[in-house]
Amino acid sequence: MSDRILLCGMQFYAYHGVHPEERRLGQRFAVDLEVELDLARAGRSDVLETTVNYGALYHTVRAIVEGEPRQLLETVAEAIAERVLIDYPAIRAVLVRVWKLSPPIAGAVLERVGVEIRRERAGE
Repeated sequence: MSDRILLCGMQFYAYHGVHPEERRLGQRFAVDLEVELDLARAGRSDVLETTVNYGALYHTVRAIVEGEPRQLLETVAEAIAERVLIDYPAIRAVLVRVWKLSPPIAGAVLERVGVEIRRERAGE
């Protein structure tokens, strides 16, 4: 399947991290989301109900990133992937990138660090 919906560069302020100051002060995060599904019907019909609403996907991601603080980016990414596959039955697979912007790594000047995971619906 090569059909995808992409949401790139979603930005949030959240409280994830291993260090106490990260969880107390918070920091900026970015998320990229790619979902795989059949878009042929939507492409032919031009009807929103035949695809997945981008706004709904955004709000799903936002609820997780701005929700319960987690220590690891890996955990945030896994929660996003799991929720997307549960909430959107038409989606066959999901790729999630979670970026911590300007990470607090002693002695380092970094734009961002991140993780990328891909999960498929069971049996796909």
